[in-house]
Amino acid sequence: MIVVSDASPLIALGRIQKIELLKDLFGNIIIPGAVLEEVVKAGDYLPGAAKVAAADWIKSMSVRNRTIVEIYREKLDAGESEAIVLVFETDADLLLIDEAKGRRIAEIRKINTIGTLGCLVLAKKRGLIPSVKPLLEALSISGFRMDEKLYQRALSLALETS
Repeated sequence: MIVVSDASPLIALGRIQKIELLKDLFGNIIIPGAVLEEVVKAGDYLPGAAKVAAADWIKSMSVRNRTIVEIYREKLDAGESEAIVLVFETDADLLLIDEAKGRRIAEIRKINTIGTLGCLVLAKKRGLIPSVKPLLEALSISGFRMDEKLYQRALSLALETS
């Protein structure tokens, strides 16, 4: 399975010390240069930045079609734009992305997506974590934005109660 990631899931899971869940769930992850820049270089102070930089299972790849990236840049940031283009260039099976605008564009383009909370639910279903709720709370404390509806949906999908 080929998986491309935007910055948000890497940053969010890094903040709660759970970035390795991505390796456990998907094996290798591909990130475009803009995501590497955002998470590791510009974000070297962010939790998880060093782990992303050192992870041999996270591979950085340059996007070839800069014209399409620039078209997406009219609505999305650099990382999201490059991640969407990289999905097509690598024939990836899945895109890890949280931001609503990016997800909508990806879904219009028939790209399978999963966000940070979806990764946590999947990790629980696969027995990699015992519970989603404490991690949702940790994400919330760390500044991850989720409304009550999304929080409750994640709990419901994980077969947990609030």
